[in-house]
Amino acid sequence: MTTDTTPPALPDAGFDRRGFLTLAVAGAAASAFTVTVGTLSAGPAFGAAANEPDAAVAPRKRELRAMWISSVVNIDWPSRTGLTADEQRAEFLHWIDVAEQFNLNAVFVQVRPTADAFWPSPLEPWSQYLTGVQGQHPGYDPLAFIVDEAHRRNLELHAWYNPYRVSMQADPAKLVPEHPARVHPEWIWPYGGKLYFDPGLPEAQEHIQQAILHSVEHYDLDGVHFDDYFYPYPVAGQTIPDAATYAAHGAAFDDIADWRRHNVDTFVSSVSERIKALKPWVKFGISPFGIWRNRATDPLGSETGGSQSYDLQFADTRKWVLEGWLDYINPQIYWQFGLAVADYAKLVPWWADVAATSATHLYIGEALYKVTSGVFTDPAELSNHLTFDREIDASGTPVHGNVYFSAKHVPADPQGSMSRVLADHYARPAIVPAMEWLPATSVRPPVLADPERSDAGVALQWSDAVTPSRRATSFAVYRVDGGGSSIDVEDAANLVVTLRATPGVVQRWVDEGAEPGREYAYAVTALDRVWNESAPSRVAAIA
Repeated sequence: MTTDTTPPALPDAGFDRRGFLTLAVAGAAASAFTVTVGTLSAGPAFGAAANEPDAAVAPRKRELRAMWISSVVNIDWPSRTGLTADEQRAEFLHWIDVAEQFNLNAVFVQVRPTADAFWPSPLEPWSQYLTGVQGQHPGYDPLAFIVDEAHRRNLELHAWYNPYRVSMQADPAKLVPEHPARVHPEWIWPYGGKLYFDPGLPEAQEHIQQAILHSVEHYDLDGVHFDDYFYPYPVAGQTIPDAATYAAHGAAFDDIADWRRHNVDTFVSSVSERIKALKPWVKFGISPFGIWRNRATDPLGSETGGSQSYDLQFADTRKWVLEGWLDYINPQIYWQFGLAVADYAKLVPWWADVAATSATHLYIGEALYKVTSGVFTDPAELSNHLTFDREIDASGTPVHGNVYFSAKHVPADPQGSMSRVLADHYARPAIVPAMEWLPATSVRPPVLADPERSDAGVALQWSDAVTPSRRATSFAVYRVDGGGSSIDVEDAANLVVTLRATPGVVQRWVDEGAEPGREYAYAVTALDRVWNESAPSRVAAIA
């Protein structure tokens, strides 16, 4: 999802500027699908999902809908260096507006792109992508700001970290003198024109973990998120310079590749344990390259023929899921239906089967940028992906949501692709799926007063629990036409909005979409911080 590597080419294959596999046959399935609002029309490549081509795509009450907001080389936010604090804040508010516009419920924001920080870290310098100067204070605390503003809109905030990358250039002298890579030059090595912490050094691993955990401890994060960069993607003609580290630390391993995988496994499992020790409710998830291994290499692998994260990045992503180290796995399945070496229709079921074995939540990474670049030639490609995911979900191996790379492409709406996703799948709001293994709060059903008409719409008011330990983090409001005495709160069509709880016990909201003189019935539920939901309030009607 980032911009810093290009894996080696495979036969008949190429890689786009973000390092993801494309083929000359990219348009082969381009016209296989057409979608009208609420209706699927499938062609032959759609596989099992073609069984009911005219079935309506029902809204889902619970699914993660997110976008990546990337800071490295100023991809998304801040859009350039040197913006004032007010300008940076205004830009982030724009991205939150975009999330609301498209009915998303989470944002994954990159806060440690290159061993630097978007918060006042005692361990690493301020990021150069804020001011243009590494180590320079931006005039505010960006992480505190984005957490507060995301929560104000009732969006989950997952802080996104690149673990091992130190710099997008290879000269340590260009780092600030106090940078840990300058203080401990033995911790790093250059590769592919960049600098990396050596994943085989316990001291380097400990520093990285401490840097990440500082933000977990001091900020109200909902999630800790890693992308696909562990050991760097291979660069032609170069060898990873860790032979000395292997000689010093790899005696128990006959093969350097196994040792490297062990290093990454140890890092992932340790981060997971330490996050939960600090704050058990904070989610930990990883968005790996979309192919673990190909079936031709390993019978447990997917029916694909592309690059393999297990072999090229020494990332045993399947193991992390099976061991239960992650709350969610978010593979970057950045390919289209019918692509021979990496078919979306083959990869999603494979990952769904893997995730279901440990009940790990599965979110699919979607390559919105490939619509912009022209690789995805069918404007319905992404909407068709979601329709297919719903079919997989219905089969008993859940797909819990989708994440889009990257933020700037969402409002750009290339070929109307995101508008189509909004119309076909996101027309109603959705609640983030609950993870039953996270600590729950016994939130109380709200006490709903009688609705009242106002010039702005229908005004609702309800009270929350008086006891602080039972208070809700947010609320869900349900509405049906007519004055009935019951509302099915499991029907996504009845969900109107989710709202962050305001301080105190009395909550207020105005339904501006209510038509004057039309009869409605309302109910409200309470949600804890990990989205467990109370029973509904009484149903209150207004004529």
